[in-house]
Amino acid sequence: MPKNFTQLYLHCVWATWDRLPLVTTDIQDIVYAAIVKQCSDLGCTVIAVGGVADHVHLLINFPATLTVSELIGKAKGSSSHLITHEIKPGNFFKWQGAYGAFTVSYHNIDQIANYIRNQAKHHSQKSLILDWEMQ
Repeated sequence: MPKNFTQLYLHCVWATWDRLPLVTTDIQDIVYAAIVKQCSDLGCTVIAVGGVADHVHLLINFPATLTVSELIGKAKGSSSHLITHEIKPGNFFKWQGAYGAFTVSYHNIDQIANYIRNQAKHHSQKSLILDWEMQ
């Protein structure tokens, strides 16, 4: 093989501090855009991002040179910094320290991406996949 080839997909989940409803509708798109930008800067391809007021789901294809903790730390850090320093200075916004990360088979990408894109619906209908909602 002339060069490295990886096909790594990851489903990440993290919550706001104490599960407070901090990702409000007025900043939701801004938070998601900041996460997508940071992931892109790190060499990731974002497949889906979504969530509700107290947590975020992210599905990405990521390079083998990037650690999971580095990816999530930078995605959380950049979005939190943007909100607290530019969008809503003086307002409380913080992610919890923990996260969940699940490897994903290429064959399950569409199913997981749809689940992530439809978070509000899944939460309102209580049609959740609990293993993915525990963070």
